[in-house]
Amino acid sequence: MNRAESRLQMVARQIKARGVSDHRVLAAMGKVQRHEFVADNQQASAYGDHPLPIGEGQTISQPYMVASMTESLGLDGCERVLEIGTGSGYQAAVLAELAREVISIERIESLAARARTRIDNLGYKNVTVIVADGTLGWPDQAPYQGILVTAGAPLVPKPLLEQLDIGGKLVIPVGKRQTQLVEIHTRTGPEDYDTRHETACRFVDLIGKYGW
Repeated sequence: MNRAESRLQMVARQIKARGVSDHRVLAAMGKVQRHEFVADNQQASAYGDHPLPIGEGQTISQPYMVASMTESLGLDGCERVLEIGTGSGYQAAVLAELAREVISIERIESLAARARTRIDNLGYKNVTVIVADGTLGWPDQAPYQGILVTAGAPLVPKPLLEQLDIGGKLVIPVGKRQTQLVEIHTRTGPEDYDTRHETACRFVDLIGKYGW
């Protein structure tokens, strides 16, 4: 099976079969080349139903979690999206297929540099990778119509809520270090948010002033 076929099988068996139905998300997951975001010795596992190590104690997320959390943002292509935790750059590439602009923050400089190279080589022009404390968000480009956090937080960082646009959604894993629930916070007014809880998950720690 070639890589394109592996991606289509991944979408059909791991993502669509588990309830992700947004056709734009499914198309993005079928297009973005996940094997480009993992090490050479991980190529055979690139389209498996599991996270993979990317160095520095970090991982590239399970494809289903990428698709499910992305779908929760409800993107239509006009948004500026903030991602916290660039990692390999894979999630940023998926978001780049679905949003107008992606600002992605990574605290580890070596990972950010590799992610920039991958994203540039794949031709994405609407992604900016920044090295910073992601728990502070990036106020220079706020407000954001979507914010996606790819690390587990003990609590929702206040700056991220403050940088969310009215009607925008913040998708973030919250809980203990060993297990979290994906929370979706929709800003309904200047001081008002609706919150719902979704999938149980386990992410690497969100490190920073408002994290672990």
